[in-house]
Amino acid sequence: MPKEVTNSFSKVPEVTLAFWVIKIAATTLGETGGDTVTMTLQWGYLAGTLLFVVALLVLVGFQIAARRFHPYLYWATIIASTTFGTTMADFADRSLGIGYTGGSSVLLACLLATLGLWYWTLGSISVDTVATPKVEAFYWAAITFSQTLGTALGDWMADSTGLGYEGGALVFGAALAVVAAVYYWTSVSRVTVFWAAFILTRPLGATVGDFLDKPVRDGGLALSRPLASVIIAVFILLCVLVLPQRAGSHPAQSGVAHP
Repeated sequence: MPKEVTNSFSKVPEVTLAFWVIKIAATTLGETGGDTVTMTLQWGYLAGTLLFVVALLVLVGFQIAARRFHPYLYWATIIASTTFGTTMADFADRSLGIGYTGGSSVLLACLLATLGLWYWTLGSISVDTVATPKVEAFYWAAITFSQTLGTALGDWMADSTGLGYEGGALVFGAALAVVAAVYYWTSVSRVTVFWAAFILTRPLGATVGDFLDKPVRDGGLALSRPLASVIIAVFILLCVLVLPQRAGSHPAQSGVAHP
């Protein structure tokens, strides 16, 4: 007798245009928020990193403990991961002296290793399967590495290549446009396309955030970091309130015992 296929729901949102709008805004907030703590408030990169890693671990714990998808909890965790990514990348690149190229290389290796171990352990790295604590642990580890990698890539593109923050934003925006074209006009794995887009939205947000708050002499607009952070946070809150936020679904077979 064939097993009945039903739909179960993951604990992450359905990937729609609204998802990407909020994700890019969250990455920009991570940049301006992280810089507010480490630079404007002068906490330094180490203290800022410790503060945000504690916030991230607490929120990931709540996310894993939750029985279903909660939009505010999910996006708060994303913001914590991107803010931690900002301070962690800055701490590694500047305080530890690893440099943008070295930091990006190490973080890329960590991200690929996490995705590889996730796939080897569970047979899929699709976000539609994020419904159990084990999968969530892999998911949030991959998210955090991708956010930190994105910060390092954004800084590398803006500073090391001489393109500046505007040029870096254009490059990453163009790369995302290519990924979107691949999604709509080719049969390339949707899982691969998702992770490529997820990684690229982080440096795009990082360069936009730097463009907003860096001094004019460095190619920025010299806006107040706290003010920019508040404006972006309000925008994200409005998006979560107004735009549809549904849990992603994935097929599950009834009658199968799950651990």
